[in-house]
Amino acid sequence: MNDYLLPYVPVAVLFGIAMFLALLLPTLSVILGPQRPHFRKTQPYESGMTAIGEGQRRYPVKFYRVAVLFILFDIDIILIMPWAVALRDLGLFGLSAVMIFIAVFIIGDLWAWQKGLLEWD
Repeated sequence: MNDYLLPYVPVAVLFGIAMFLALLLPTLSVILGPQRPHFRKTQPYESGMTAIGEGQRRYPVKFYRVAVLFILFDIDIILIMPWAVALRDLGLFGLSAVMIFIAVFIIGDLWAWQKGLLEWD
């Protein structure tokens, strides 16, 4: 094995273990799980009452918008944290790069605010 690939061996082993467990556990669940279906067992449980209507309903789009905005805010924080830790080592170039990043982020926030994506009716 090449010496430059040696540091990746633990990652490959962990990936192999993850794939093995991802295949093994659902298979064992099907094999060892209960195999006696009954009409009552297969009915959806809803507070002991008979279900009325469909089991699934559509969510309004505003829920998805809020979820996407949350993910974007999360990603921004995740990307700003390493910069904050290495600020002294990056110098003026790092400062200017993160200022451009934050400016684009603020423009996106202002756009979302203008479009009413942050309003909850």
